Amino acid sequence: MHFLSRRQFLEDSMLATAALAATVSPQLIYAEDKPTGSPNNKVRVAVLGCRIRGKQHVAELARVPDCEIVYVCDPDRDLAAELATIVEKQQGRAPQAVQDMRKVFDDKSVDAVFIATPNHWHALAAIWAMQSGKDAYVEKPVSHNISEGRRIVQVSRKTGRMCQGGTQNRSNMALAEAVEYMQAGKLGEVKLARSIIYGLRGSIGPRGTYELPNNVDYNLWAGPAPLSPLTRKSLHYDWHWDWQTGNGELGNNNIHSLDICRWGLGLKGLGRSAISYGGRFGYVDAGDTPNTQVCVFDFGDKTIVSETRGLKTEPFRAGFTGGWLFHGTEGSIAGTSVFDPAGKLVSTFTGKKKTESHFANFINAVRSRKREELNAEILEGHQSTSLCHMGNISWRLGRATIPMEIGKTLAELKVHENVRETLDRTVQHLHDNKVDLESTQLVLGTLLHPDSERESFIENAAANAFLTREYRMPFVVPAESLV
Repeated sequence: MHFLSRRQFLEDSMLATAALAATVSPQLIYAEDKPTGSPNNKVRVAVLGCRIRGKQHVAELARVPDCEIVYVCDPDRDLAAELATIVEKQQGRAPQAVQDMRKVFDDKSVDAVFIATPNHWHALAAIWAMQSGKDAYVEKPVSHNISEGRRIVQVSRKTGRMCQGGTQNRSNMALAEAVEYMQAGKLGEVKLARSIIYGLRGSIGPRGTYELPNNVDYNLWAGPAPLSPLTRKSLHYDWHWDWQTGNGELGNNNIHSLDICRWGLGLKGLGRSAISYGGRFGYVDAGDTPNTQVCVFDFGDKTIVSETRGLKTEPFRAGFTGGWLFHGTEGSIAGTSVFDPAGKLVSTFTGKKKTESHFANFINAVRSRKREELNAEILEGHQSTSLCHMGNISWRLGRATIPMEIGKTLAELKVHENVRETLDRTVQHLHDNKVDLESTQLVLGTLLHPDSERESFIENAAANAFLTREYRMPFVVPAESLV
């Protein structure tokens, strides 16, 4: 059995075992062991963004003791009214339903906000919240561009407000134990981490000019983004695939496992280089972002390879369509399970203490005022989100070419050998979906060399142009000098 097929065989065995182990869900805790007691300890919060993720926030917060939702906010007044009704049933008191988040920030009785808006609003909402004296939980990706993420961190430091990113796996204590095991050197030298997200994403319909819903204040919905005509059928959710408002599937879902890869490898900064290849295949629609994308993040002696697939696909390995893998000289970690070099299960972490709800972790830090208690403090969210931004910038500056040329470029990188294998599997995946790579070519992104200290790109004006954006007044993310 040659090296590649042996590795695939071992991964098949590991991932099947890891998937079985993962079926045992950790018991969550939602507050400190001691009762919170007095009414003065009640935390009054607002939820910004009332669709899918906003509803999930409300469901989580309903289980956190002494936490009252006093506002729900969405430019879509119907969504805000619907969520207000849900909250009233949960807590016995209706929150105020508003369209403009600035009304929330003006209310001094609000302690914290939970931001579940579209991506282009994440940074400004968090900044405005903290500048108004409130703590902020901001969904992933924490920013729409790299500069915005740094501004959130700076405002958090300047104001002393708590700010948590929505990468909730950071609150999984079994995973934290796996990371601790790895960083103690027990997996040997770990040079490769993989971030895998496979999930079917269909066409969002033809590009055109569509009517805006009457129940939406589009000026408030667009906020920091251009007030452009609606070019897709659905205003909601499909903004993920529009560069003006979203960050593609890389920023939507791959951010979770990318964050774990960076956490497990103990990486800081933006690394030595980043490159991406892929495309939007299988249909022509109103979307801009790739539905098939591979990114290679070079951190010198460590490499992260992320894969995103939106077309019909076989699992990465049997039963495994998403997650993370770490490969060390003394074994591997898949999920929260450790395997020896022969692929035999060594142990599955259960956590030294019970897994705390990510929302409860934030609320407890709001009470304690101890930033170090946050499991996903905003700096971590910013750095992981920045990897997504780099992958997208590379792809957006790329050129169409053939797989052979992509292979040559990858061969010149001083990174893990897995990089070429990933290209071969990606090409086969596209062939399986009957994508003609001669008529619809892959895009090979520009190789980016970041300056981690300045959070910019070395001698690349085109890439640096993507670090920020033009904002509409008054929806302006402040420049560094104004923070």
